[in-house]
Amino acid sequence: MGRIFVVDLEGRCYRCRFCDTPLALADDVLSRTFNCRKGRAYLFSNVVNITVGPSEERMMLSGMHTVTDIFCCCCGQLLGWKYVSAHDKSQKYKEGKFVLERWRIDEEVSEELSLDGRPSSSDADTASL
Repeated sequence: MGRIFVVDLEGRCYRCRFCDTPLALADDVLSRTFNCRKGRAYLFSNVVNITVGPSEERMMLSGMHTVTDIFCCCCGQLLGWKYVSAHDKSQKYKEGKFVLERWRIDEEVSEELSLDGRPSSSDADTASL
């Protein structure tokens, strides 16, 4: 196997929960209302640092689609799927889009956003002593 080159993402992004590899920018989320077998999922316009499995026909809640499973390029964990083609005309907007299962990803919180001038609960407890 060759060397793995990981694309680094600038800005708020989603990462593989298992190995922390960056996967997609928060700005690339198209929908947060998708569902998968184990709960919530997000639809993305673009995802990086993945490998794809073979195409297969799969019956989804919205009908028959041709999809490929997508995996983290670093740890190999299944992350979701990519829509290759939709059989129903009303579902064509999904073609070429990616679904990441919510429980398999983490949203990176920028350090700038977490800097906060308010005391934490432990600080407040200490201050009252």
